[in-house]
Amino acid sequence: MPSLLFCGPKMAACGIVISIWGVIMLAMLGIFFSAKSAVLIEDVPFTEADIRDDKNPPGNIYSLYNQVGINCFIAAAIYVAVGAVSLCQVRLNKRQEYMVT
Repeated sequence: MPSLLFCGPKMAACGIVISIWGVIMLAMLGIFFSAKSAVLIEDVPFTEADIRDDKNPPGNIYSLYNQVGINCFIAAAIYVAVGAVSLCQVRLNKRQEYMVT
């Protein structure tokens, strides 16, 4: 039976730590973007044409805020998946320690 083990114990532990950090940070950023925090205006991808051509400029910027917030939540979900894979690798490495070859 082929082994699903593809990384060592230190790399798997590092993946878990980075995943936890990424989930916390991106979830908080997603919340702040969804709340339309003024501090994050530099990270919203809009141009002057978006403001000039729209009759309701805040509505367009708010929709961009929401889109960036959704992107942050999607990235946090990807970090959750990477963390789950890393956790599986940690468990497989622990099982490998007890196996006699």
